[in-house]
Amino acid sequence: MFNITNSLFKKSYSIKELNLFRFFAKNYLFEKLSKEEMAVFIPYLHIRNFQKNEAIFFRNDPSRALYIVKTGRVSINIDVADRFEFLKFAKPCESFGNNALLCDTTRVYNAIVDSDYCDLYVIPQVNIMEIFEAHIAIRAKMLTALSEMYNQSTVNLFKAYQSTFGFFDLSQAYMDELKI
Repeated sequence: MFNITNSLFKKSYSIKELNLFRFFAKNYLFEKLSKEEMAVFIPYLHIRNFQKNEAIFFRNDPSRALYIVKTGRVSINIDVADRFEFLKFAKPCESFGNNALLCDTTRVYNAIVDSDYCDLYVIPQVNIMEIFEAHIAIRAKMLTALSEMYNQSTVNLFKAYQSTFGFFDLSQAYMDELKI
């Protein structure tokens, strides 16, 4: 039977918002959130435009925002002595700077724009923490997703280490897509 109460009072979203929800649902941190839960982030979303070789952040910088690639590509790398060792590319729908979901963290790698142009969604950490305080279910879902991502990275790291027998190539830990 049709429930008229739910259909009358259910929040409706614009085409733009629905497209944004579809985009964010492709990101592992957001994929388990409902439309209503994703909508909480909309007022805090900022678009930043970058050009090739522009630094988004460097290792040891404070983790002040979460980034999601809208268009373009970002090179994730780590500085070792006087060179940069490539780890992975962040492509559309992928996030980086994920440790901004945790308080008092610093960046563990560098993020540099690799494509000619790059548009990023930016969510400031202060707003993420406000959302987490007000919406415990969102916090639980996103921190669970982050834990799963970190667990998969650890699995990849150990597999890479075991397969190289002392000649360790750190980028192997980031080669496989998330397989959870």
